[in-house]
Amino acid sequence: MKDAASRSVHAVSGEVRDPSPEELLARVAEGDQEAFAQLYPRIAGPALGLARRVVRDEAQAEEVCQEALTEVWRKAPQFDPAHGGAFSWAMTITHRRAIDRVRSAQAAADRDRQDALRQHRPAFDEVSEEVENRMEREQVRRCLQALSPLQRESVLLAFYDGCTYRETAERLGTALGSIKTRMRDGLIRLRDCIGVA
Repeated sequence: MKDAASRSVHAVSGEVRDPSPEELLARVAEGDQEAFAQLYPRIAGPALGLARRVVRDEAQAEEVCQEALTEVWRKAPQFDPAHGGAFSWAMTITHRRAIDRVRSAQAAADRDRQDALRQHRPAFDEVSEEVENRMEREQVRRCLQALSPLQRESVLLAFYDGCTYRETAERLGTALGSIKTRMRDGLIRLRDCIGVA
C-alpha cells in the first residue's frame, strides 16, 4: 500500500489521487527514489514500445529504453512543465536515444563496408578474366551487327529471349522453315566471325 506522502489530496472533494507524472518528475528532480519508482511503470512500457518501433531489435530496444529511463532520472531537474508534459518529455528522450542507436549502427555498418572495400584487392586472375569476358562480349556484339537484320532478329530472340523456333516464327510472323534457315545461316556467320572452331 502506498504511503500518504506518495498521494495527493484533491483540494475540493478531499479524495485521494495518484500524483501526476509532472508531480512525480518534480520530486524525482529532488532525488526522490520513491517518486521515480512510481513514475517508472507509467513510462517504461510506452518507452519500450517506442524504442522497438524505431530500432526494430528487441535487445537493442531494451538497452535504449534502459538508457532513456536512466537519462530521465539524471535530467529530471532540467524538465520544464512549460514546454510540455512529463510523459512527452520522457518519450522525446527515448526517441532521441533510439534514433542515435540506429544512426550509430548504420555508421558502423557503413564503416565496415568501406573497410572491406578498401581491403579487397582483386587477384590478377579476376582482373584478367573480367577483361577477357568484356573483350568476348564486344566481339559478339560486333559479329551480331554483321548479320543481316532478319538473321540478327531471329538469333537474338532465340538466344537472348529464350524463344524456340516456333515462338520465334510466331513473334516475327514468319514461316517456321524460314526461321530455321535464317538462324542456321546467322549462326554459321557468327561462328566464322568469332573464330570458333
